[in-house]
Amino acid sequence: MALLLLLLGPAGCPRTEPLSSSSDEPLFRGADRYDFAVIVPAGSSECFWQFAHQSGNFFFSYEVQRATGFANSRIILATASDPNGFQIGASQDARGQINFPTRETGFYQLCLNNQHNHFGFMQVYLNFGVYYDGFNAEREQPEERRQLNDTLEAIEVSIRKLQLHIFHMWRFYNFARMRKGADSFLLESNYHYVNCWSMAQSCVIVLSGVLQLYFLKRLFNVPASPG
Repeated sequence: MALLLLLLGPAGCPRTEPLSSSSDEPLFRGADRYDFAVIVPAGSSECFWQFAHQSGNFFFSYEVQRATGFANSRIILATASDPNGFQIGASQDARGQINFPTRETGFYQLCLNNQHNHFGFMQVYLNFGVYYDGFNAEREQPEERRQLNDTLEAIEVSIRKLQLHIFHMWRFYNFARMRKGADSFLLESNYHYVNCWSMAQSCVIVLSGVLQLYFLKRLFNVPASPG
């Protein structure tokens, strides 16, 4: 099982994480969202961890872009678990989403299980992360440091709304990328399938024509009489 620790870190998220036991420094923050493709071997699973603060919105979407094996099934099991290990969402299909609010700070586990395909791998495109509504690090500052006039406050609210709209457009863009990748692999697979069957049928037609000609020639072949 491949383990990839993915850490969260938007600059404007609330500072609600606990302090680490080894020092007084807060937990490290990484990126807040990821999108990539991963290969899940036959009959195995792949798990990832995403760090999230409480009061956030976690999103996890996936799509099977390519599947190999005898049955060529594109069904995969996706699960999400909270920092305590309790499962909070599951989806079993060729594509799906798991969305939930993060009620506590910690590492959330995301797993893909290729249990239905024992003879081939799957290529799965992932898009997951966390976003926060209405939070800004400046609100954690003392009152005298965040006194703004009405104009600047209105601009700040407008910028927040614009950033949220841009983020959701980015998610829709990634959905389109998922579908495009899956359609591309399906088109390529159908192309090779049609070519192989066309070649096989052409060979059968040519072979049957040669055999028919051979037997017809033998049917009308009169042996020469002696003498």
